[in-house]
Amino acid sequence: MKSGKYSCNTSLETVEWITTIIDFLKPFSFLINSHVGNFLKDKLWEAVDEEWMSCLRNEKPENILLIPSGSVQEHWPASLKDFVHTLRSLSLPREQAELQEILADVNTAPLSTVLSQGMNLKKKHEVEVLSSVVSSVVSSVGDSTVVDVGSGQGYLAQVLSFQYKHSVVAIDSSYHHGKVTDARAARIRKHFAAQMRKTGSGNKCPDGPMTITCRVLSTEMLKSLTDVPLEKNDASALNETPNRLCSLVLAGLHACGDLSVTMLRTFMECKEVKAVVSIGCCYNLLSEDAGFPISACLESLGFSLSKNARNLACQSAERWSSLGEEAGLQNFELHSFRAAFQMVLWKHYPEVLATSPSIGRQGKAFRNQKQREAREAPATVDTSREDTNDKKSMTHTTSSSFEKFCKSALSSLNLEHPQDLDLSATWNEAKAFTELIGPYWSIRASLGPVLETLILLDRLMFLQEQGDSIEVEMIPIFDPTISPRNVAIIAKRR
Repeated sequence: MKSGKYSCNTSLETVEWITTIIDFLKPFSFLINSHVGNFLKDKLWEAVDEEWMSCLRNEKPENILLIPSGSVQEHWPASLKDFVHTLRSLSLPREQAELQEILADVNTAPLSTVLSQGMNLKKKHEVEVLSSVVSSVVSSVGDSTVVDVGSGQGYLAQVLSFQYKHSVVAIDSSYHHGKVTDARAARIRKHFAAQMRKTGSGNKCPDGPMTITCRVLSTEMLKSLTDVPLEKNDASALNETPNRLCSLVLAGLHACGDLSVTMLRTFMECKEVKAVVSIGCCYNLLSEDAGFPISACLESLGFSLSKNARNLACQSAERWSSLGEEAGLQNFELHSFRAAFQMVLWKHYPEVLATSPSIGRQGKAFRNQKQREAREAPATVDTSREDTNDKKSMTHTTSSSFEKFCKSALSSLNLEHPQDLDLSATWNEAKAFTELIGPYWSIRASLGPVLETLILLDRLMFLQEQGDSIEVEMIPIFDPTISPRNVAIIAKRR
């Protein structure tokens, strides 16, 4: 896999890419480790190149949102353009690969209505593509049982079982997910059995995936799957020994946090695991002691990522680039509200602020509410005139929106509204700096793809360090506009 002049086909190439990224990132630690919520409290804009901020504060929102995707404008300062272009060159390419040119026997077939029932567009795309990739890997290593790690409601497991006819074990920590998987598989099997009777097919209908409910806390727990008796469907199966599953392929569709790392470690430590197909996500949930770094290379460099940095690695350049002007302005407005609310906590609830509180998904709920209001509002007759009364009305609307945001956030934190809190005054104090939040947020977000690249290269390096006995590659298998976490690490024993 290549990005500009960088490649990771060999361990030496991967080391060069890793060290170049780290050398570039070090001067920008103030951006990487910051939290946009503290924008106003800590005056974060003052640490950024003044020429950059001066230029971007008057830029169109849609152009600012393109920065994480590597897009620049001709009139921007040369140093800013160089910063954005360098970040782009250091990031893994995300364009969906032509899988037929890379993997043998890949045949991505559309999912039938019965198999795709309940899936949204994103999940259907992911399962459709990943199931064909996993099936191809199974074929290349010989007959193996697929273990769907972190299987959720069993969508991937069921397609691999019913469409591709593989033996599958679906493992998830949620007992409810296991029950849903079993019930869904029973309905699918009933449908296929009826179809076979109708057509007079003599083929045996697949039984569907076996489900196991347990938390995967270690490589030992995953390795114990080689002792699972095929008729068991719960965690007690991990302690039994008949009918050993001697050959496994581990598959993980967005296995959260350390779970993706545990899969790679299990592959290296358990000879019964012939291959692994891992697509990670939720880097913010990686543990600092075991989740990153995992390669000897990065450990020797002494480089680590803070929680804010790991959160930043989850940013999606493709998602932000698709926002238009209105949605972009709403995005920046929400960050302004959150930063101003941080001032409220700082002044009135310092003990709460010290705990780094999360207000949940207030921003998303608030954005959805505003979109509903916009759809329901009557059309404006004349948009070409904007007099003083219009501006006063718009300012009042923003102030009113901020008050609603704060009241909802205080409620989510179970905090009383202080008697001496004047939210209107707080917003008036903050709004002079809100035009800087969009530029700051976008400059910082542009570091996200490089940080994710570093995390993925660390995992690749971990496998490459094992020597020639392992064949490994990284491939962007999904459409990044549908599924931003789209890079699969595929490793097989030679």
